Amino acid sequence: MSKGNLTVKPFLSPVHALLLAFPVALFPAGLLSDLTYLNTAEIQWSNFSSWLIAGASLVAGLLLLWALGSLFQGRLRARTGRHLLYIVLVALMSVAGTVNALQHARDGWHSVGSLGVALSVLCTVVALLLGILAHTRFFVREKVA
Repeated sequence: MSKGNLTVKPFLSPVHALLLAFPVALFPAGLLSDLTYLNTAEIQWSNFSSWLIAGASLVAGLLLLWALGSLFQGRLRARTGRHLLYIVLVALMSVAGTVNALQHARDGWHSVGSLGVALSVLCTVVALLLGILAHTRFFVREKVA
């Protein structure tokens, strides 16, 4: 009879973690350019924000597809609440990011305004929560033969 060992298991595959890195970087950058546009009224900041959010939304959609594929292939264990929370947050970020990209496709002040900034804050908070959730370690008890 052998004793169990406490080992550290990664939460995500390397490709999954790489896909998550883009929304974690691009959504906060889009929020910063939104805030800069509100303070300066320079239209280029709105354009820059629109491109950042569109790129983050595109990769968030790929991340959602990868997460659902991992769930159906059994790589993500759906039995734990952490994995289900991860899937729900990725779906929320993907949908909110797409709506945010459509909002930012409008002209000038109407693109950023209060709804654009609120959506940018939501996407940024969810992306940062996903980064924290994905990169904090969790421990699994395994039997060693």
